[in-house]
Amino acid sequence: MQNDEEKLIEAVFRNGTVTVVGVVLSFSLGFLTQWAANPLPWNMGDLPAVILLAIGILLQMRALWDFLHLRSLQPKVYEQATRVFFIGVMVTGSGVFAALIADFVEMISKVA
Repeated sequence: MQNDEEKLIEAVFRNGTVTVVGVVLSFSLGFLTQWAANPLPWNMGDLPAVILLAIGILLQMRALWDFLHLRSLQPKVYEQATRVFFIGVMVTGSGVFAALIADFVEMISKVA
């Protein structure tokens, strides 16, 4: 009888995960690109958002790197890469939220 450590993740399942991670990473990079092209000038208030976005994107890239290795078929490695990916998504989402707040504050200050 095999325990959970000896069983491997199905390669097809892992391939689907790689696709999802790649798509989300593409959206994250796309948001950063669009935000960088924003006509509003950047200021120090944008720094937290930039830091969060950069850290989140790096974590997503790390997860993709881990998923692309054959060792990601091992449950422990797969679970760790999944955790890193979800943390990356949450950090990136926080960066997006911070960017929206920074832009909103900038627009409000120009109106007032």
